[in-house]
Amino acid sequence: MDDAIRNRNVDYRGCPDKIDWSTWDPNMHATLLFILRGKKVLLIHKKTGLGAGKVNAPGGKIEEGETAEQAAIREVREEVKIEVDSPTEMGILRFQFVDDECLALHCTVFCASKFQGNPSKTTEAEPFWCSFDEIPYDQMWADDAFWIPGMLSGKKFDGEFVFDGELMLWSNLRWR
Repeated sequence: MDDAIRNRNVDYRGCPDKIDWSTWDPNMHATLLFILRGKKVLLIHKKTGLGAGKVNAPGGKIEEGETAEQAAIREVREEVKIEVDSPTEMGILRFQFVDDECLALHCTVFCASKFQGNPSKTTEAEPFWCSFDEIPYDQMWADDAFWIPGMLSGKKFDGEFVFDGELMLWSNLRWR
């Protein structure tokens, strides 16, 4: 591709701030689900897939025929072995990666405080409870520090981020 950074034939090389997000076309849809218990949040040490080695919330790809909410609940069940009730949609994140894969990821973010079971380690994730004021942002994706604190205080949001590998090149975050 002549070293071009493309999303459906749109060249983003050298101009991540010029992406027209109104016509941007994701090639993956995914979810994150933050489980809350008082002033603590359930996070995971991610073992597989995109972001392996990082701290994040449980989540993953939306499968064909699933809604974002159904996928979020399924991913939590698979990754940490708990059942979540009534998650609330908190935000939409759009990520354009400008590395070799050119991943264009649309992510729906949920929170929930109703759940059954005790989080358990799986081949995909090692869960742990973390106080809101001790979230290890230095072990997370760079965008997380922009929106997680507001989300944990109840704010809803929309954001767009451009990454080159793990390096965040550009961001735009709006509170609803």
